[in-house]
Amino acid sequence: MKNSKAFSHFAWVNGLIGELDRVYPSYLSSYTKEGIVLNKPEDTHYIYNHKGICQVLYNDSFYYLHEGEFACVPGSTMTRGGEGIIISRENSKAMFQIGGPVEHEGRLKYIDGCTDTCLIQPWKLGEPCLNLLYFPEGIDQTEHTHPSDRIGMVLSGKGECVAMKEDGTREVIQLEEGMIFCIHTDGLHKFRTLRGSDMRVLAYHPDSDFGPTDENHPMINKTIVNGVSASLIDEIRTQ
Repeated sequence: MKNSKAFSHFAWVNGLIGELDRVYPSYLSSYTKEGIVLNKPEDTHYIYNHKGICQVLYNDSFYYLHEGEFACVPGSTMTRGGEGIIISRENSKAMFQIGGPVEHEGRLKYIDGCTDTCLIQPWKLGEPCLNLLYFPEGIDQTEHTHPSDRIGMVLSGKGECVAMKEDGTREVIQLEEGMIFCIHTDGLHKFRTLRGSDMRVLAYHPDSDFGPTDENHPMINKTIVNGVSASLIDEIRTQ
């Protein structure tokens, strides 16, 4: 693992490669064809399969992930085959999901010409989410920070990350397909792409500032009583 004040990147191994954000405790693993076992019944695991075909265990059954597909697996799990990464959030109980393959570009407008897609939504406000970030060619982002660790992997293309070092100078890190990295909490950075190459990045956020709450979700908002949303009628709301 190589570190700057803002940026770390990791070597591919078959197993645990990093314990990250301690405010929102998460840890990072990668897997090869040998497969790995995560005997963590209280945690949720966000899996992205980068190459080959991977079998993922959930509730005593195996599910197949092809290249570019992803899964959210609550509780203990294991993989067989394929190559990919697993980002795990401690003491979190999301719902089992499989999705993909990841599209080439994002569906939501981001900053400086970039787009993103929320691949796995937070099931409730504050829970983790998994995202695709798309950088067209010739992008030079505005420098920025994030309030929690961002774990990522370059899915395709190439680019650069300009990151603040411990001594206050800036380091330019070359990004290529398959690189696994972390942008650390409050680390000043930006991404760039050159002419002739776009870049796609998988990004895990350990926390979210949107998502359903007991007071605000589609079911209660769109239940209408005498022309009034049930979200505004305290006496009938489930306590």
